[in-house]
Amino acid sequence: MKDSPVPPPPAPSRPRHRDRHGRGMRGPVAPPQVPLAVTRADTFRDLVQDSVDRLERRWPQLADVDFVVLEVPGGSEDSVPLGGVLSASKGRPARVVVYRRPVELRTKSRDERALLVHEVVVEQVAELLGLAPESVDPRYGQD
Repeated sequence: MKDSPVPPPPAPSRPRHRDRHGRGMRGPVAPPQVPLAVTRADTFRDLVQDSVDRLERRWPQLADVDFVVLEVPGGSEDSVPLGGVLSASKGRPARVVVYRRPVELRTKSRDERALLVHEVVVEQVAELLGLAPESVDPRYGQD
């Protein structure tokens, strides 16, 4: 027997899930542990949670408050709020809301966004507690 100069093609290790034009299902762009896989909404929620954690050290009663991130405010108002507060009612704890898109549109960098998120959270907590923002966080309004 003579050796063939061309080796046989390798057997496919897994079935193809693409159509004949090369389109169709693709794998993930990045693995889940890479920062690229983290969405803007997740990053924003982390900024809100960092602010809440910072405030809860000083105000332990905030552990009973729900902090929520919504995309945009509902309703038709003349100005677009960055956040809101809902007082506690029967069976529902107090709620502080931060609106992600209006905050993102007013900031250019992650640092600016972190500062604005913290200011919004402090202002809403101050309104909820009936205090001035400077008494909720002494560093309020400082860069």
